[in-house]
Amino acid sequence: MTEPDHHTELKRDIGLFTATALVIANMVGTGIFTTSGFVIGEVGSPYLMLLCWMVGGIFALCGALCYGELGVRFPSAGGEYLFLKKAFGRPMGFLSGWISLIVGFSAPIAAAAIAFATYFLKAMSSSPNVEWSVSIAGLPPVAMSPRLVIAIGVVGAVSILHCHSLKLGSRVQNVLTLFKVGLIVIFIVAGFTSGNGSFEHLGEFPGSGQIFRVEFAIALIFVSFAYSGWNAAAYLGGEIQRPRRNIPMALLIGTMVVSGLYILLNFVYIYALPPAQMAGLLEIGAAAANALFGNTVGALINGAIAVGLLSVLSAMILTGPRVYYAMARDGLFFSAFGRVDACRRTPAPAIGLQAGLSVVMILTAAYDWLLLYIGFTLSLSAMLTVAGLIRLRFRDPLPSGVYATFAYPIPPLIFILGNLWIVYISVINRPGPILAGVATLALGLCVYVVFGRRSGAAGIVEGRQPEPVSVSDSPPA
Repeated sequence: MTEPDHHTELKRDIGLFTATALVIANMVGTGIFTTSGFVIGEVGSPYLMLLCWMVGGIFALCGALCYGELGVRFPSAGGEYLFLKKAFGRPMGFLSGWISLIVGFSAPIAAAAIAFATYFLKAMSSSPNVEWSVSIAGLPPVAMSPRLVIAIGVVGAVSILHCHSLKLGSRVQNVLTLFKVGLIVIFIVAGFTSGNGSFEHLGEFPGSGQIFRVEFAIALIFVSFAYSGWNAAAYLGGEIQRPRRNIPMALLIGTMVVSGLYILLNFVYIYALPPAQMAGLLEIGAAAANALFGNTVGALINGAIAVGLLSVLSAMILTGPRVYYAMARDGLFFSAFGRVDACRRTPAPAIGLQAGLSVVMILTAAYDWLLLYIGFTLSLSAMLTVAGLIRLRFRDPLPSGVYATFAYPIPPLIFILGNLWIVYISVINRPGPILAGVATLALGLCVYVVFGRRSGAAGIVEGRQPEPVSVSDSPPA
C-alpha cells in the first residue's frame, strides 16, 4: 500500500489559542465599527439596539454549538463545504464552497481592506477622495485613489505572508487579534470612566411588541453581518491540533467573548452619543471616540481601528483558501487550487485566487450594496449546514464520549427559525441584493455541472455513508 505524501497535505500547526483567536478575529471586523448607526436608525431605541445585538449573539452561539459537533464529526479542511457535502451530497457542498469563494471571503476581504485604508488615511489626516484613471492593455480605464491603492496593497501583502508560512502567519494573527481585543477593552473601560457621556441617552424603555416589527428584523440583518465569522475554526479542521476537542472549544469561547464585547461596546456608543446623532452614522466608532475623548485622541483611535482591521483581513485571508483547497482535492474545482507548496505546506494557489478576486471587487464593487448580498447568502448557507446536522443525527448517531450539541435540538431550531425570519424579511424588503444572491447560486450550479461531469458525479448525491466518528484526535487517514 502506497504511503501518502505528507508534503502535499496541510499541517496541524494550530493550537486552541490560535483557533480561538481566529474566531475572534473573523468576527470582530468592519461590522462592529460601522453597523450600529444603521441598527438604531431602523429600531429607533437604544434598548432595542442592545436587544438586537443580544439576539444576534444568541443566534451566533446556537450556530457555534452546532458547528462544533460538525467539526468533531469531520475534522478536516473545508468547513461548510465539507459538512454539506457529507449531509446532502456533492452538489450542495459545491454550492456552499462557491458561496464561500465569492461572498463569504473575497467580498468581505475587499470590504475590510477598503475600511482599513479609509481609517488609515483618516488617521494620517489625508483625503481618500483624490482620484485618477488608469488603463492597462487597452482595457477601459479604472478610477483609482489612494484608498484603493492602499486596499489592494494590504490584500497582496497579507496574502504573501500567509503563503510564506502557516506558523508565521498564525503568530502575526495572534498579535493582531490581541491588539484588537485590547483596543476594544480599553475603549470600553476608558469610555465609561471618561465622564463625557450620559446614561440619559438610553431614554425610555419601549413596548415589548417592538421586537416583532419589520424594522427589528432588518436591523438583525446588519447585526448578523457583524457577527459573521463565528464559524471560522471549522474551516481549518485539517490544521488544528486535537481537532475533536479544540474545534468546538474555539467556536464556543470565541463566540461568547465577542458577544460580550459587542454588547458592551454598543453600550459605550449609546453612552457617548444620543440616538439622533447615531442614526445612520457609518463611522460610529470614530464619532464615539471624538465625543468621549476629543478630536486628538479620536485620530489615534482611527489609527488603532485600522490596525485592528488588519486582524480580520488576515483571518479571512488565512481561512478562506482552505475551502477552495478542499473543493479542488475532491475534483470539484480546478486541480491547481488543490495543491500545497512543497516547502511552505500552505495552499498558495488558493490564496492567490482569493487575493485576485478580492482585488477585482475592490476596484468594482459598491461597499454599501454588498452588505445585504453577503448577509442573505451566508445566512442561507449556514441554515442549510445546521439542517445538515439534523439529517446526520438521524443517519449517523454519535458514539458516547464525543462532543455533541448542547441541549439538542433547541440550538439548531433557534438558529434555523431565526435565520429564516431574517431571510424572509430580506426578500420582502430588499429584493435587489437578494436577486443577486440567487443569481450567484444559479451560476454556481452551472459551474458545478461542468466539474461534476468532469468527475463523473454531476447531480449525484454521494451514496456512501460518512466516515465513522472516532473519539481519537488523530487526523483521518
